Parts: sequence; structure tokens; C-alpha cells
Amino acid sequence: MTIYGIPNCDTVKKTQTWFNTADISFDFHNYKKDGITKEKLKSWIKQLGVDPILNKKSATWRALSPEEQQAITTPTAAINLMMKSPSIIKRPIIEEGEKVIMVGFDADKYKEIFQK
Repeated sequence: MTIYGIPNCDTVKKTQTWFNTADISFDFHNYKKDGITKEKLKSWIKQLGVDPILNKKSATWRALSPEEQQAITTPTAAINLMMKSPSIIKRPIIEEGEKVIMVGFDADKYKEIFQK
């Protein structure tokens, strides 16, 4: 199990705390320190589409000009933006092997998925 995110993100912290409390082991991948590959982003988008991965509510997205926002019309454009500014990727993204299990924090869904 790998949790992808940024360590100072409150949602990522809640997720890590939940996993630790539930005694579920995980690896943590820090977007800012470890980066993110184009292949990983392509895999996530292939599984879920762009909208669940690209955080259009983030401060990073809001800081883009309207022209820059409107230019994100393809998965390739979204991937290029996310590689340039990884803080625009929704978080956390929880992956088991190569499969995305969940995006975001939801304790009830975590219980349902991870405590079978």
C-alpha cells in the first residue's frame, strides 16, 4: 500500500494517522520530495480520468491565469501541469500495487475498504 501526497497536508496527515491507528502498514510517497512520473499519472488517469486526480479547488489551480486553466483540455496537458506543479494533484491517493484504491480521506470508506 502506498499513500501519495505532501507531508504537511492535513488530509494526508489524517490518512496516515488513520492507517497507523488501524495498524495498516504503508509506504509514503512525497510528491514534492520524490516527484511523480508521467507514467504514474497516466496510469491514474487511465483508471479514474483527469477530474479525480487534478485538484481544481487547490490554491495552485486558482493561482493559474484563466488562460492557463482553459488550456488544460487534454490528459496530456493535465499531466504536464501536474508534473510541473505536483501540489495540484489531489491527495492523498492510495494505491495498492498499480491500482488506485481511493482518492481523498473518508474514514467510513477506509473502514469498508481496508478493514475487511
